[in-house]
Amino acid sequence: MQTKLRDAIEDCIQATTQLKKPQSMQFMMAAAQLLAKCFSSGKKVLIAGNGGSLCDAMHFAEELTGFFRRKRRALPAIALADPSHLTCVGNDVGFDQVFARAIEAYGQEGDVFIGITTSGKSPNIIQAFQTAQDLNMQTLAFLGKDGGLLKGVADLEIIIDGFETSDRIQEVHMAAIHLIIEMVENLLFADNISHQHINASDVNDAIQKNGALL
Repeated sequence: MQTKLRDAIEDCIQATTQLKKPQSMQFMMAAAQLLAKCFSSGKKVLIAGNGGSLCDAMHFAEELTGFFRRKRRALPAIALADPSHLTCVGNDVGFDQVFARAIEAYGQEGDVFIGITTSGKSPNIIQAFQTAQDLNMQTLAFLGKDGGLLKGVADLEIIIDGFETSDRIQEVHMAAIHLIIEMVENLLFADNISHQHINASDVNDAIQKNGALL
């Protein structure tokens, strides 16, 4: 068992090193800037996933509506995880529509939709991206393996490849989520103005100072 555990730990470490790839770092910086601009413009974030990825979506949202590393104002983020909605739409229309219908209800132009799927093939996440784009929302995709049918669909994407099981991919997704939130807080809330209302021009200045990617 010790050997198997050591091998699993090494596998986990190897997966996480993908975050150091230039394309991964560019994604995380661009995602942080996109979210900072979204929040400073008075818009919100909607996040969806299935199974463990839905748990990651909920984790993502609560770090924004609650606190991460700074005491600061709440940031509007909704994980599309209401069981009454999911079962209503799943029963009446079909499970493929559960997230698309929620985006239709809550999404507005200028909002951001984040879809998390380790395969890139989840029909309900694919439909969610289509609805978000129809509403002129900006989109982020957390993908795995070869990216599946969602490769190249979102405005910004990260693909964790080289792993066939979802657990390793989800571990890296969660690390990337934490890093993005840390950068969002750095952009939006300076140490001396942690309770101040977000000002869009200040966010743009901070992005320019830190190297704009958008």
